[in-house]
This record gives sequence, structure tokens and C-alpha cells, in this order.
Amino acid sequence: MPKLSKRMASLTSKVEERAYEPLAALNLVKENANAKFDETIEAHIRLGIDPKYTDQQLRTTVALPKGTGQSVRIAVVTRGEKVTEAKESGAELAGDDDLVEKINKGEMNFDLLIATPDMMPKVAKLGRVLGPRGLMPNPKAGTVTSDIVGAIKEFKAGKLEFRADKAGIVHVRFGKASFSADDLLENLKTLQETIDRNKPSGAKGRYWKSLYVTSTMGPSVEIDVGALQDIQQEA
Repeated sequence: MPKLSKRMASLTSKVEERAYEPLAALNLVKENANAKFDETIEAHIRLGIDPKYTDQQLRTTVALPKGTGQSVRIAVVTRGEKVTEAKESGAELAGDDDLVEKINKGEMNFDLLIATPDMMPKVAKLGRVLGPRGLMPNPKAGTVTSDIVGAIKEFKAGKLEFRADKAGIVHVRFGKASFSADDLLENLKTLQETIDRNKPSGAKGRYWKSLYVTSTMGPSVEIDVGALQDIQQEA
């Protein structure tokens, strides 16, 4: 086991081995995010699912009400007038066969790929390149759509795609250390509700196993899932 630095050991000593009330946990994570940059705040959620079964897979999107605090570089594979639409709507890259060829060569200067349905046969051939990076467009994730303008707007505003990994763990960034604890809580609550709403039909037994939040350079803090679920969002 690697030895903790003095900084990390000091921060870890402030965290008790227990599940915290949501707001207390977020305040502690913010307090421990003392790096020289605005650290990203992440949630790591272990679910009682086995994604090797199709009815226990979780892949969806969440629109974080307070945004992510991060800029997202979007590429759009489409054709005709929609190429211009995409660029005018804020996409960093947009094109048809030329963009497909660039991606095939490994040129992927983007964080999210959106495609119109008519271009999916060509994009599907990029599975070897896009798949391992989790960039393959998917209708469930809202990244295969004819509404290019709407999709770009939503993802730029804080919409995120997420999925459970092979171990049934969901990893999602939901803000920055510079966010207020209340704003982080609103984003986290929205994420929790989205995960509950999209519970796989094949999930058995206890759905939520654990929820930890952390900052880029800080220790993780466990959150009481039940307390988070009990919070009522204002309409």
C-alpha cells in the first residue's frame, strides 16, 4: 500500500469512518480541497447490480441544475446544413466523412461525440476507437439525435452521460470545489434521483451499496444514502 503524503495524511485524519449527513460531507470535502487549483468534486456509487446481465445495466444522462463547472468539448458527426448548425451552436468540431476519417486516425480532441441518426452506420464502424474511451454515441444517452442544437445546449449547460462500470460502480463529476455546498447538494440530489428513477429491472436486493464523494486531490467521504434520499427538492 503506497505511503500517504503528509498533506493527504493530514486531510484523511479529519475524516471519520462513518456515513455523514449529505451537507456535512460536502462541507468536509470542500474544506479538504485545498490544492492550488479548483478541484473537481466527484461521486463514486457502488450499486447492487451486475452489468454483465443486460437487465442490470445502467446507462443514462443527468442534467445537473448547477452545471459541472467544466467546459465540455463537443464534436458532431452530421451532414449538410446541420454541420453549420452544430458549429453555430457551440460545437468545437463538426463534419461528416472528413470528421469520421479524423476520428478513425485517432484524432479525438473532444470530450463528447454527438451524431445524427443518418450518420450512425458510419460512426458505428468507429467502435474500436470510440468504445474503449466511452465516446460511442447512444440514443439512451441523448448523443444520437436529430436535434443537434438542443443536444449541444443541454450538454454545454451541465448535462452528463454516465454508466455503471463492470463492477457496478458509477463515477460522476458533479461540480467544483468553488461551488457552494448547497449547490453541490442540489446537483448530488438530482444525480441520486436519476439513478433511482433508472433502476435496472433486473436489480435484486439492496440497490445502493455505498456512496462516497471526493475532490480531485482529497480523501473520500461516505454519505448516508438514506439521508440523501429523504431530502425534498424544491419544485
